[in-house]
Amino acid sequence: MPVDPLNTLAYRRARFSTRLPLDRRYTASHYWLLEVASGTWRIGLTKFATRMLGDLVEIDFSLAAAEPLALGQTIGSIEGFKAISDLIGAASGSFAGSNPALQDDPTLMDSDPYDRGWLYEVRGEPDSAAVDARGYAAVLDAIIDRLQQASATSDGEENCPRL
Repeated sequence: MPVDPLNTLAYRRARFSTRLPLDRRYTASHYWLLEVASGTWRIGLTKFATRMLGDLVEIDFSLAAAEPLALGQTIGSIEGFKAISDLIGAASGSFAGSNPALQDDPTLMDSDPYDRGWLYEVRGEPDSAAVDARGYAAVLDAIIDRLQQASATSDGEENCPRL
């Protein structure tokens, strides 16, 4: 289901901009959650997360469908040109499966993160600390401010994260 641009929060800070769908919840670890059926949550990475990872090249899940999933549990990994990161459970319950389209085209996570680029589904409960789009915008503000401060104090070193 494509994201309705009229049902988004436009966000811009420094050199980063995105549109955050208002019908989702967001975690501080940069996952979004959308209830697609009663008690079934579709989960993906936010545009900010995909930008920090760089061009996405591989995704791997260590859980099979119907296996139990705990909040914060490592369930796989994702590799981008800038970083490799663990994938974690942003909900608890039963793993309902991963997005099969990502096996053929992992770049969907970057090109269409809030629709076709979703990661996995869970039957259960979302992270209770997840916030709405405005709450996530505040999270992004704090992170981008810290990145800019780190960049300003790094004496021009190139190993600092850049937006």
